[in-house]
Amino acid sequence: MLLSPKTDQLIKALQVLPGVGPKSAQRMVLHLLERNRQGGLQLAAAVQDCLQSVDHCARCRVFTEEPVCRLCKDPRRNAKTLCVVEAPGDLMAVEQAGSYDGRYFVLMGRLSPIDGIGPAELGIPQLLKIIEEDAVTEVILATGSTVEGEATAYYISEQLKSSPVQVSRIAHGIPMGGELEYVDGNTLAHALAGRQVIEND
Repeated sequence: MLLSPKTDQLIKALQVLPGVGPKSAQRMVLHLLERNRQGGLQLAAAVQDCLQSVDHCARCRVFTEEPVCRLCKDPRRNAKTLCVVEAPGDLMAVEQAGSYDGRYFVLMGRLSPIDGIGPAELGIPQLLKIIEEDAVTEVILATGSTVEGEATAYYISEQLKSSPVQVSRIAHGIPMGGELEYVDGNTLAHALAGRQVIEND
């Protein structure tokens, strides 16, 4: 015990967050106790309310308080294009880029047989049903470039082989402003494999 049982309990509880170790958690707890008790109470209430109220969208599986999220309900979104991502954070990244106006499907993970994560756990049967029912014309596979992410994209594309839907994969390559000498070999290999022809007028 460092300070008090309840202080130690809160320090330990904060360590469930990614990137928060014992020292960071201790610093947060001491800050709340010393300087911002009211902010701590607001934080506790917001965490409790969020965890009790937020569930998955019945269509795309992203987090929402409603049965169907605002993106799925938005009539301005292109229902014929579906972007498949691994996690809600990926959806947010695509949205923040501001260049995509279709709908989403969130897998909430990627295929990993060792961890017991198969197609059913990722909602792939539900994904295939949505594609068929909504007569989706293009599926964009925006999974990561990890081995599991590539395997997941490949599996989904194989499931759609007999479907008339166009399946595309996001490009993986050199970031804007990146120097070739600092890019890892796998990224460079992807960039070379996904090269495009420059049209000369």
